Amino acid sequence: MDMGRESRWEKDAMTVEIVFALVAAAVLAAAVFAPALVLTLAFDLSDSASKGVLTGGALAGGVAGVWRLVRVLYRFDVERRKGH
Repeated sequence: MDMGRESRWEKDAMTVEIVFALVAAAVLAAAVFAPALVLTLAFDLSDSASKGVLTGGALAGGVAGVWRLVRVLYRFDVERRKGH
């Protein structure tokens, strides 16, 4: 009986960790993209420059978000394998 409960607890812990990783990744991606958005809104940039800045900000935000997602999930897996 206890094995079933521990297994369920581990599944719940993994679910919580996945949700945390997704939220943290989304927040980081938005925080990285925000300066690019502010830059385009604050300065009168041409259409091509504005598009380039926003594309660069979106790319940097996406990379940062994926990096955070992988880092959080990898760290959780390492701790889980250690038995913590």
